[in-house]
Amino acid sequence: MNRPLVIKQLEEAGALGIIRVNQAEDLVRIAQALQDGGLTCLEITMTTPGALQAIEKASGKLNDTLMGAGTVLDGATARQAILAGAEFLVTPTVKLDVIAMGQRYGVPVIAGAMTPTEILTAWEAGADMVKVFPANVLGPGYLKAVHGPLPQIPLVPTGGVTAETAGAFIRAGAAVVCAGGWLVDKLAVARNDFDVLTDKARALSAAVQSAKTLDIRREEGSRS
Repeated sequence: MNRPLVIKQLEEAGALGIIRVNQAEDLVRIAQALQDGGLTCLEITMTTPGALQAIEKASGKLNDTLMGAGTVLDGATARQAILAGAEFLVTPTVKLDVIAMGQRYGVPVIAGAMTPTEILTAWEAGADMVKVFPANVLGPGYLKAVHGPLPQIPLVPTGGVTAETAGAFIRAGAAVVCAGGWLVDKLAVARNDFDVLTDKARALSAAVQSAKTLDIRREEGSRS
């Protein structure tokens, strides 16, 4: 899949699931459970043991789901992730060498930032989207305020996002919302109750699509 199509799928989905766990054994099962709940864009963080192997395995098994690598801290790791099958890269901060590696291989990069200066720096360096972190501390109001002077930059709030808060971020102008800790319930994973993850994924997807539909109706109403 080429870069524009990956970006398009991310934007159409509007939600990205982050998989960050301490054990590698359940990674693919977690990804499958989230896909069953309607999430078609997933990120496995590089802080998880066996992340590269899981990305490679999940990419081959979950054909309709974009698999990306998260917490990518340097260009070398970015290249390894791409070779393992990662279709997009996510960084926690503005990592210029990761952005450059993504551009070299035609793989979208969602670069992490917080301040308007960091957000613009990441965008001007070639990031395809900018992850605004920590979203739960900054809130939808911050996202809306930043989006005012920088409407050209697709913003991706991350950190503490749930099905209950996702809609507010979408209405504030988010291109995509990321959910991790709330979505991948570690207690549920420990007891092999993957249906909990599927239910959470379904709730997140529904909240995002509902908010996007409301925005479309408002735009149509303002033009009439």
